[in-house]
Amino acid sequence: MSSSWNSVGLEVLYQVIGWIAFAAWSFSFYPQVVLNYKRKSVVGLNFDFLVLNLTKHSSYLIYNAALFFSPVIQKQYHDKFGDKEMIPVAANDVAFSVHAVTLTAFTLSQVLIYERGNQKVSKVCISITAVVWTAAIVCLIVAWPKSNWLWLIDVFNTIQVLMTAIKYIPQAVMNFRRKSTTGWSIGNILLDLTGGVLNFGQMGVQSIDQHTLVNFYGNIGKTLLSLEVVFFDVIFIIQHYVLYPVKRDENGKAIISERVAPLIRPLDKPEEDSV
Repeated sequence: MSSSWNSVGLEVLYQVIGWIAFAAWSFSFYPQVVLNYKRKSVVGLNFDFLVLNLTKHSSYLIYNAALFFSPVIQKQYHDKFGDKEMIPVAANDVAFSVHAVTLTAFTLSQVLIYERGNQKVSKVCISITAVVWTAAIVCLIVAWPKSNWLWLIDVFNTIQVLMTAIKYIPQAVMNFRRKSTTGWSIGNILLDLTGGVLNFGQMGVQSIDQHTLVNFYGNIGKTLLSLEVVFFDVIFIIQHYVLYPVKRDENGKAIISERVAPLIRPLDKPEEDSV
């Protein structure tokens, strides 16, 4: 039999923290969607980030849903880590993944209908995405004969960790090159950071109750996800508030510096020097 909670109070706290993290992470998608709608533009939002993010969340959804709903995979988990260990995926993890895939796909649809200047998905991003999904299919073929499903979903968990590390880099580099975070919602980052901290805290509560750290390395993907999110979000916060603060006119509207121009200038016009 799988382990149960030793403390009702800690179980309630675990659920509360988990669903608050779900709310923070889920709402983190909306500031960018609303910003795109208000501006009728996606200039400043890196398309590589969106494509890599969709791969990341799709992989995480496969892992969370499979481990949460499949008795076969749960049995394989207990065979590996012990019958007394709790499954390290909660209902809020599955709910978040479903919502994340949906909102990321919706944001990608905004790229198709709003002003995007000369921005496009890079060949590097396309190559990474193709390699990742090809590798996933190969792993599926390998796992199928022996029904090694726990190993397979661990592959998807590894993919989401790698995609989390990679997906933020294009946006961070883009902000650095533009010397601006205009078009990139800081609300997204603040909520994302909140979710990351709470997600890690939720795992800590379970660890305290069970008197073990198995849930941290039993779901190493969730552990690394929280750490990666905090690391990159701190970088974005520094970029937005310290390095490239938004300048506003007397009416409170953001002033777009000419450093943004290369992103939206037509190809047939020569680039002018900044004044």
